[in-house]
Amino acid sequence: MNAGKSTSLLQSAHNYREQGMNVMLFTAAIDDRFGRGIVRSRIGLSAEATVFDGQTDFRKIIDAQSNAAKLACVLIDEAQFLSTDQVNQLALIVDELSLPVLCYGIRTDFQGELFSGSSRLLAIADKLFELKTVCSCGRKATMTVRLDNSGKAISAGDQVEIGGNERYESKCRRHHRELVNQARSAG
Repeated sequence: MNAGKSTSLLQSAHNYREQGMNVMLFTAAIDDRFGRGIVRSRIGLSAEATVFDGQTDFRKIIDAQSNAAKLACVLIDEAQFLSTDQVNQLALIVDELSLPVLCYGIRTDFQGELFSGSSRLLAIADKLFELKTVCSCGRKATMTVRLDNSGKAISAGDQVEIGGNERYESKCRRHHRELVNQARSAG
């Protein structure tokens, strides 16, 4: 969170398009904060995207798009919401079609547990690049804390709850642990 993932994705799309190349953007259907099928960065950049959910067959969609216009790259926002099977599909697209697929997402949920899509990406990705943000203490933030309506950290709940800065804060491991332990003690 707040590391510039969507900004980086949109910059990559721009770079390809500026060279006259076609790209296809995907974003998670579950995240419709900025409208359905919109990739939007916190600094205000945005672009239309095809939505995906747990039933999306990427190969089918990409094959259809490739027949209409040759694709140079596929970009996936909110990649943590991919299923393990979908990550495997995307890897086959890279291997069989020689089509770059760039995935942008977070590793862990607010409890520090891997998302299934992130787990599979960490296991089989050809390259990993970490975009960094900082905790309020100035250290590298690697964790995300979920906040309740009064701005206090919470330690339990569904793995997925869509929200932005009003709902989540990026923290270093130490401050994440302290805030989650405080929430457990209070709850």
